[in-house]
Amino acid sequence: MDQQEALKRIAKLRELIAYHNRRYYQLDDPEISDVEYDRMMRELIDLEEQFPDAGLAESPTRRVGAAPLEKFSPFNHLTPMLSLANTYSEDEITEFDERIKRYLGMTDAVSFCVEPKIDGVAVNLVYENGTLTVGATRGDGQVGEDVTQNIKTIHSIPRVIKKTASVPVPQSIEIRGEVYIEKEAFQRLNRRRIEAGEPPFANPRNAAAGSLRQLDSRITAGRPLNLFCYALGQTVGRQFKTHWEIIQTLNHWGFPVNPLIEQAGDIQSCVHYYQLMNERRKQLPYEIDGVVIKVNDLSFQDRLGAVSRSPRWAVACKFEALQETTEIIDIQVSVGRTGALTPVAVMRPVNVGGVVVSRATLHNQDEIDKKDIRIGDTVIIQRAGDVIPDVVKVVESKRTGAERKFVMPATCPGLHPDGPICGAPVVRIEGESAYRCIGLSCPAQISEHIKHFASRGAMDIDGLGEKMVNQMVVAGLISDPADLFYLTKDQLLALERMADKSAQNLLDAIERSKKPTLQKFIYALGIRHVGEHIAGILARQFLTLDAVMQASAENLKGIREIGPEVAGSITKFFAQTGNRRVIEKLLEAGVAPLEMVKPEKESSPLAGKSFVFTGSLAKMTRTEAKSLVEALGAKATESVTKNLDYLVAGDTPGSKLQKARALGVPILNEDDFFRLINPD
Repeated sequence: MDQQEALKRIAKLRELIAYHNRRYYQLDDPEISDVEYDRMMRELIDLEEQFPDAGLAESPTRRVGAAPLEKFSPFNHLTPMLSLANTYSEDEITEFDERIKRYLGMTDAVSFCVEPKIDGVAVNLVYENGTLTVGATRGDGQVGEDVTQNIKTIHSIPRVIKKTASVPVPQSIEIRGEVYIEKEAFQRLNRRRIEAGEPPFANPRNAAAGSLRQLDSRITAGRPLNLFCYALGQTVGRQFKTHWEIIQTLNHWGFPVNPLIEQAGDIQSCVHYYQLMNERRKQLPYEIDGVVIKVNDLSFQDRLGAVSRSPRWAVACKFEALQETTEIIDIQVSVGRTGALTPVAVMRPVNVGGVVVSRATLHNQDEIDKKDIRIGDTVIIQRAGDVIPDVVKVVESKRTGAERKFVMPATCPGLHPDGPICGAPVVRIEGESAYRCIGLSCPAQISEHIKHFASRGAMDIDGLGEKMVNQMVVAGLISDPADLFYLTKDQLLALERMADKSAQNLLDAIERSKKPTLQKFIYALGIRHVGEHIAGILARQFLTLDAVMQASAENLKGIREIGPEVAGSITKFFAQTGNRRVIEKLLEAGVAPLEMVKPEKESSPLAGKSFVFTGSLAKMTRTEAKSLVEALGAKATESVTKNLDYLVAGDTPGSKLQKARALGVPILNEDDFFRLINPD
């Protein structure tokens, strides 16, 4: 790229970034994903380094966020609220450590503090003589918005610093924190907005930002805002030596600090923490998009200083993005095992969180109508875990007028790739959002039900994928899940592209699946409203399959987390003669769900023991393993300490395995674990 082309690109990038800064920081309505924004910023930084005469003073690479909104009074921060530089890999984390050592002229290990990077809104709290006087947003880093009245509605923020004899309160202090909304609270908030006819928030961060910028603080008070404090600005009347000392002091003063903040003796410990948080992020009650690494020694921080908009002594280590922007090419309909028709967006392929996706669920017609999703729209999609993504919102500014609205079909499309179209009428039952096929012999439902039965979270029959199931259904080999256990090699060899070894491998996998946990078996049955979690509750409560099948609706409603709708669905399922006949066929074929016997404490080999699970288990999920040991009188924890009784390590274990070895904790592989709980 020559200089003229580079200057044009620099000007364009600055214009785009300024526009998206306003959408993100001022309007709380982003049009692009974080990763797309970060790509533009990094490209601009690279170009400005190559062409330093491009006029840097007004570049967004030298500024933080956007100017404060005029509807709020401006507040000048006593010390700037800088933005952190980003890294995206473990190699870049190591490079950060090398830069610090070069700058400090050190060869010894540098100690750090590490913490989850909360996906929220940065705020600055000013206390005078221990009393909260100002709460402000970050704004452009120098000047923020005075939102004191809204800040005061957040219950976790102290109005007055707690005084103790050992930890004196400074005359004046700036306390920096992140305002956020937990995942479940965010979902409840969006449900209320949709019911009220209001547009849903795109993500928890936008919900928090919009809540803080309300002109009526009563609206803010009704939003489920929380805060984690993580740093100090200007402090008068108190000095600190390390960042860790600051975190401990904030805790003593009564400020909420994240319990996952840790000290790290070297950069390798930071890398292990990054890996651990990436593994745990799905289980946390709030959204995190990475971790933050900070030099612990404050004198080192002073020597390192800052460059442009970011401190040299800290870095944000981002996880792979779980949101992206793409285009909807078409909307197709899939038919589930309960007959529900689900519209699915077919999209331009895009990498979301390390996975290339081209399809996203649109849930139902009501959801499409509420979000006004059309074929041809540019949308922001979100992938929460290893599941098909959701469409978060439409980028309306990208519409051209050529987009087309979607209407649910009047007859079932069947969506069976090798068989006839179903064609049965599609109806919407009163009180439900889903449209359903009422055809009793719908081929799609048969296939989907068997695919669910064989899936990893259910019976986990290796090698029984979608194409194989479809072939078997079309060939008439299976019409219910029990038929799988009566298949012969000759029948399988008659299928297209089925070799002798493949047929035998499939029969072996079916045979291995005959002793599932009770939780897996219940989940595999495909009872409406009964996912893996509810299946686990039923298994732990009733212990045997027969007890679950005999449970009354009243007994079920008495169990926590099972309401009338779920209880009714369970009892109706087991009351149907056809369903009981399939279960009898399964048992006659030798399928024997493992009963969860709740032994007396003194007779259980696990009673009083503590377990930590790491890595992937082959025979069950870690959640199921935890439920199993708890049912046997043991305790499943997350932390590895010297008092831990056992660490169970599956495939690709994390840093917990190394820590357990260092502490001398007994380590079991999966086979050892099953021999321990079932010595016979």
